[in-house]
Amino acid sequence: MNDVSHKPPGHPAVPARRIGVLLVNLGTPDATDYWSMRRYLSEFLSDRRVIEENPVKWWLVLNLIILTVRPGRKGRDYDKIWNREKNESFLKTITRAQADKLAASLTGDARILVDWAMRYGNPSIRSRLEAMQSAGCDRILIVPLYPQYAAATTATVCDKAFEALATMRWQPALRVAPAYYDEPAYIEAIASSLEEGLAKLPFKPDAVIASYHGMPEDYLTKGDPYYCQCAKTTRLLRERLKLGEDKLIMTFQSRFGTAEWLKPYTDKTVEGLPAKGVKNLAVITPGFSSDCLETLEEIAMENAEIFRHAGGENFAHIPCLNDSERGMAVIRDVVSRELMGWV
Repeated sequence: MNDVSHKPPGHPAVPARRIGVLLVNLGTPDATDYWSMRRYLSEFLSDRRVIEENPVKWWLVLNLIILTVRPGRKGRDYDKIWNREKNESFLKTITRAQADKLAASLTGDARILVDWAMRYGNPSIRSRLEAMQSAGCDRILIVPLYPQYAAATTATVCDKAFEALATMRWQPALRVAPAYYDEPAYIEAIASSLEEGLAKLPFKPDAVIASYHGMPEDYLTKGDPYYCQCAKTTRLLRERLKLGEDKLIMTFQSRFGTAEWLKPYTDKTVEGLPAKGVKNLAVITPGFSSDCLETLEEIAMENAEIFRHAGGENFAHIPCLNDSERGMAVIRDVVSRELMGWV
């Protein structure tokens, strides 16, 4: 018998005990207009995990310069890849679909409630944790959808989750899924997705770039494992695909500001390859679980233009795993493993 049936007279209603699974991705603006972009960028760039500059100096730079100019520019970039049917970013569309498909695959256990959130923007981590707790979830697994760990991604998800718990009297127990950068299911999914994508192209690439989101070099020297995990992912992909370092090239994209970031830079590498005889190029983005601004606009549009302007002939961006069968197999593998002992 469910123990909630043994309540004293007058006790408030208590929902049946459930187990929550919360998928979390980086974030998205609510719209592409100036003020929506400003709100989103302000939340994102105010995170001390993301920007580790002197807080007073950074506040002045952020509020007097960046949030004056950047919202308009980034809004135009988002507008190029906006999901107009749903009036939202594709990152939001895909993350919702991942949660829906995960929930559908777990229908055999009615105790499990699946939801999704964004670290920056909506729906917020706090709102979804509170909804799960209200629905009776006394145990919640948080799954940051970042294959490689970084303080600026996974750690800030944890920060926000525990910040929400700090306001709760009855806190659910939390687990956080670890990075899955070297998990066999993930490596196989990326490799087979690349093979399938290349087979569909009307040309044969001379090389493939594996582009990861960048970070300042000093984050690595401070102890962040991100670079090493990206390097291991790339090494395992080379072994699985039987490609040398000159055929599967690791690079880092999306640098911001004037600091030195992890190298080699994606855009500079793309620009230099045609002079080395690489006229046909494909790019994969193994650090992203969902296509987003950085893949759909920065890689598929901006870097494609850089490549062709430098003398390249054919360029292709291979989509992320997204909510594909392979992508969902990776998420289910992580969730099933981390729910052991609860389910």
